[in-house]
Amino acid sequence: MRRLAAISLRTQLVILILGALVVAQIVSLFLFVDERSLAVRAALGMEAAGRAANVVRLIEEAPPSLHASILRAADSPLVRFDVGPMPNVQVHDHNTSGPVVERIRGLLGAAGDREIRLDLREIEAGFPAIAGVPDGMARMHSRMMHGRMSAIEMNLSIALGSGEWLNVGTRFQRPPLQWPWLTALSFGLTAALILAAALWFMLSRLTGPLSRLAGAADRLGRGEHVAELAPAGPSEVQELTEAFNQMQARLTRFVSDRTRLLGGLGHDLRSPLTAMRVRAEMVEDQETRERLIATIGEMQQMVDETLAFARGMANAEAYETHELSAFLRDLCSDLAETGQDVELSAEPDLWARLRPTALRRALRNIIDNAVRYGGSARVSLALSGDNAEITVADDGPGIPQEDVERVFDPFVRIETSRSRETGGAGLGLAIARTIIQGHGGNIELANRPEGGLTAAISLPLVSDPGPTEA
Repeated sequence: MRRLAAISLRTQLVILILGALVVAQIVSLFLFVDERSLAVRAALGMEAAGRAANVVRLIEEAPPSLHASILRAADSPLVRFDVGPMPNVQVHDHNTSGPVVERIRGLLGAAGDREIRLDLREIEAGFPAIAGVPDGMARMHSRMMHGRMSAIEMNLSIALGSGEWLNVGTRFQRPPLQWPWLTALSFGLTAALILAAALWFMLSRLTGPLSRLAGAADRLGRGEHVAELAPAGPSEVQELTEAFNQMQARLTRFVSDRTRLLGGLGHDLRSPLTAMRVRAEMVEDQETRERLIATIGEMQQMVDETLAFARGMANAEAYETHELSAFLRDLCSDLAETGQDVELSAEPDLWARLRPTALRRALRNIIDNAVRYGGSARVSLALSGDNAEITVADDGPGIPQEDVERVFDPFVRIETSRSRETGGAGLGLAIARTIIQGHGGNIELANRPEGGLTAAISLPLVSDPGPTEA
């Protein structure tokens, strides 16, 4: 069931339609065969009853010297006739009702009150030879009737006016299962037409709008601008599209309002901080003056990083398709030129859609932390399922396990010295995770068993890079 649930809606509907058609065809075929079998059996039984009534009338009207000739002429591979002093159908197993007996009585007219005994039963597969019928004729009839089918045996005993009995024996087979080529062709054409109509409906009216909606939701989750979708398809899909458009408008307005609020707050704090710094310079006591200036500088750094965090949330930069190994190579080269110890090991031909400036900033924050606390950073790029995984490892002291997730919160610092040179403002990892999650990826930190910390960054890949953008 889990595998079936993972199949696309289009494939599930095709399987459902084909399965329903096949089941309906099988049911109708067996119903047709059963009705055909009953019709053939009834026709053969009526034919045998008619011949038996005619033979009775001939024997009773003809002289005894012609009886043997009449019986030989009436015999066939299907029916045999003989006259004897005793009935072949005994009293304990005969049936005196039913359409066959009524047919005989009707044909015999005024003599219809005579005793007629009927025995009808199903016999084993095959078509045994009928007594009195030549073997050649029986074999020929068996071949004609596909003689390995099950058969129905009917025995009649009809009382004659002379006191003797006319015994009639017949066997006929159930008709074989037949599927003419016209039936198969009709089924194939019907299935093709229904599938074509269903696929057209699914592509244009159902799965098409749903696929566009899924793509828009994915782009919105990565922070891309998504134009309002035009409602299409069934009413339920149109309602879903309209709900998505409203959700996107509300999210965009919510993020924009919060970003403007955060940016405005950070901007407004700069003027009073500058005034405080000027007044701090006028304090005569040197120790007090230095402490005030350091505190104001720390506040200024927090304001600057808050503004940078707000700009990162704004997501104004357009997305571009980049080859990740080349992208990382340029970033690591720039960092190495500033004197940082950075190594890179990357698999080529991994493509992703990026906001290059924002992602460079996020990766730079992570690599800077690795160099600051571990002395060096080892960056690697590898394929992991449908994602690219960028790993940044260092040999530093690591992070207490209980703080591994908490360090991504804004203004959280594990380093407690409050030094701007060693601790920062506590926004670097928060900014990095915001940017990476805006790309549809994720970042996780883990302490290495041999010491140090590993930052694992996953980014979704694109299957067709198309034309690259600088």
